[in-house]
Amino acid sequence: MTTDVWFVMLPGVLSLDMTGPAETFVLAGEAFRLHYIGPDVEVPTSIGMTMGNIQPLPDRLPPGSLLVLPGVCDSNHFFSTPQAELARRWLTRQQPQLHAREIALMCVCSGSLLAAKAGLLHGVQCTTHHDVISRLKAAAPGAIVKENRIFIEDKGIWTSAGITSGIDLALHLINRLYGPERAMAVAREMVVWFRRSGDDPQLSPWLRYRNHLHPAIHRAQDALTAAPQRAWPLVDIAGQAHVTPRHLTRLFRQHLGISVRDYLEQLRLALAEQQLLQGRGMEQAALAAGFTSARQLHRARSRASAHQPTSVEPLHQH
Repeated sequence: MTTDVWFVMLPGVLSLDMTGPAETFVLAGEAFRLHYIGPDVEVPTSIGMTMGNIQPLPDRLPPGSLLVLPGVCDSNHFFSTPQAELARRWLTRQQPQLHAREIALMCVCSGSLLAAKAGLLHGVQCTTHHDVISRLKAAAPGAIVKENRIFIEDKGIWTSAGITSGIDLALHLINRLYGPERAMAVAREMVVWFRRSGDDPQLSPWLRYRNHLHPAIHRAQDALTAAPQRAWPLVDIAGQAHVTPRHLTRLFRQHLGISVRDYLEQLRLALAEQQLLQGRGMEQAALAAGFTSARQLHRARSRASAHQPTSVEPLHQH
């Protein structure tokens, strides 16, 4: 299976919004076939370099395609140009394919503003760069705009916070389509931290729940993942995050939708499973992971199984 990726190129395109995901997809091998389309044959970019050999906007994209809208360096200006208006009208014509899930949409940074102008985000959970969150809300009053997120997926539409987060999102899509091994291999090749959405049930807790931008939560998570087996009173975890225990509890619920204790339990579960795979007995694995007994480990596994999603919607099907 090869996924066709179509980058919409407009004057003022943020070079990293485009090249970051593009390089990520290229490193995944023959899994992706890249195309660059737009109203003009060549466009000036945010770094003063001109990109050329841009193909015309096609009437229709092949089913299974991924359409990418990079941001621009001055969205007030460059999303008000005649070229942007042509792209907006073209995007509106792609709406039936998007609604039918024949194609998927990926917006990087302020690219979500162009999608909003085309009427593609009504009723969709979405995000964008923090500097243009208010403008996204104004452009798409029917959208469910989320702040403080690296990326969000909803109804076949992916939106990201901007610039380097396009790489995070591209890695997520590689994982969704071709599995975690290929995504991790690309991340290692790029020497980047691999973040993925916490909604994917197959992800390890070392990667889940990192899809946020709050520094205090990251500090707590870094401390817990470094030594999940040690005793962790809540006050000690809060101390690592430089906030009060009550505030940390509220932050975890607000940004991750999970308690601090449940998050730690998931880390310990993953560690215990590794111990079991290495041939240790249940009691040994439980103690090595920070559980007090095999019985406590068994209860934790039962809780995790009860809350495990049964399916994950694919990006597309051929």
